[in-house]
Amino acid sequence: MAQVPQTFFDALAVRAWCGLALEALGRSREEIDAINVYPVADGDTGTNLFLTVESAAAAVEAVFAGHEAGVGAGVGAGAEPGAGPTLADAVRAMAHGALIGARGNSGTILAQLLRGMAQVLAADEAADAAAAADASADGARLRLALRQAADAARHAVAHPVEGTVLTVASAAADAADAAEGDCGSVARAAYEGARAALAATPGQLPVLRRAGVVDAGGRGLLAVLAALVGTFTGEMPKEAAGAHARVEPAGPDEGAVAGDDLDHCMDEDAVTAPGGPAFEVIYLLEAEDASVDRLRTRLDALGDSLVVVGGDGLWNVHVHVDDAGAAVEAGVEAGRPYRIRITHFGAGDVHTTHAERPPRERSQRAVVAVVPGEGLAGLYTEAGATTVLARPGEPPASGELVQAVRRAHAREVVLLPNDAELRHTAAAAAEQARAEGIRVALIPTRSAVQGIAALAVHEPDRRFDEDVVSMTSAAGATRYGEVTVAERESWTTAGICQAGDVLGLVDGDVAVIGEDVTAIAADVLDRMLAAGGEMVTLVLGDEAPEAVAAHLEARVRERYLAVDTVVYRGGRQGALLLVGVE
Repeated sequence: MAQVPQTFFDALAVRAWCGLALEALGRSREEIDAINVYPVADGDTGTNLFLTVESAAAAVEAVFAGHEAGVGAGVGAGAEPGAGPTLADAVRAMAHGALIGARGNSGTILAQLLRGMAQVLAADEAADAAAAADASADGARLRLALRQAADAARHAVAHPVEGTVLTVASAAADAADAAEGDCGSVARAAYEGARAALAATPGQLPVLRRAGVVDAGGRGLLAVLAALVGTFTGEMPKEAAGAHARVEPAGPDEGAVAGDDLDHCMDEDAVTAPGGPAFEVIYLLEAEDASVDRLRTRLDALGDSLVVVGGDGLWNVHVHVDDAGAAVEAGVEAGRPYRIRITHFGAGDVHTTHAERPPRERSQRAVVAVVPGEGLAGLYTEAGATTVLARPGEPPASGELVQAVRRAHAREVVLLPNDAELRHTAAAAAEQARAEGIRVALIPTRSAVQGIAALAVHEPDRRFDEDVVSMTSAAGATRYGEVTVAERESWTTAGICQAGDVLGLVDGDVAVIGEDVTAIAADVLDRMLAAGGEMVTLVLGDEAPEAVAAHLEARVRERYLAVDTVVYRGGRQGALLLVGVE
């Protein structure tokens, strides 16, 4: 499809590129997943790349939305009317979004590629004006950006292997170096260089040659580069939709296997080789550069596929290990790890590309829920739900919710967003899952305590519609409250609050402002029980005072007859306390 071409590499071009890249990866996600045999044949490279770019695109959109809101409010007196964010603003947001949203080995490397480009494109903001007057100067900056991207990604990988996305990225940079002209010319040269390198990857990695596929990560990068071409020329390369994903497998004289033996070859090379790591560990890390250097050394000794990307105090760490606990402990010693994800490379999780293994039977119904802390994640999981962990300030993207729905592997799914601000994200995820043939009901829960109430009445043996109605009714009958700390001065429905004030919210609105957590919590509880109730649910965050739960339980016993109280530990959930009244 023809696109409106961007003439210069500015913030609008970054926005267009992210959008086109997300569309391209969305179209090719399943194809890329299917050819994923290295470094682990877990069939998720396309999905991981999609989620990474989705996070990058969301960050760029947030920059544009923030600028528009600022202009509308009269912020930024020096800005020209209608002026948008700068190129530096956009590429930094893109890189940061990719960093915090990176998934898997391929997504982590892509995040570093984008960071490398941002380092060049945002280095000299004064050059934006010069580039705007000289398209060839813009092309020169793109050449430098692609070179820095390839070099940065290669440096981030502990032991670079040829025949992977690193090879494809280097080839793209080499081809761009030899190109002249504007961004469209440079982008097309980079794409063609990457395409040729991708086609050669089976000759560099035996596991690819035996499986008869090209490198999945490189195939994903080709889709991203195709989007770059589309951004500046208005036309996506014709071969981008299915660019040489499969090649002829190696013959018997090259040590290849055929037929039913192919799946065994993939498992042996990439998953179940003797001594092969059993877990993928990935986390964000706040740490100083010197600590990260020591972390690299320690993790390199623990496992393989080590990739550490980022900088300026924030890093994304990815490694395959047998001792997942040791990998996390190494992060704790280096700084503050969070958004920790540990995936077991079990035989049942490996996706084959030739359907030798019979597919796992879908269950009839499942519940997928977004939860704000590790403690609640455990509670929901024990109740049978598939969970998506949402960290404070880091809401999940729609792609993560879709992935969770797929992971639930059910014909019918009840989706609980547990946050009013996630309703549209959840609706988009539900629509995509329905397009894949899954029956999805979205219950608009606005808090995790409403989700607990809904889950308590969930009966999978009931008719789907009846179950959804019952869960929706239980959630709607649950009032929800919250005690949290203000991050900045702002207007609220209860007046002006200062940074550090304790806020008490009831049904999403600030009802009381104070300084004492226990006093504010008691006030919130009294307001919620004024209209009656039979059950109080308290979910304590890690930073809540130890005595607050006991104080509230005693208050309920003394003042409200026949009202029961249940207390859960929510972990790092953002709020000090969540309150539910049924």
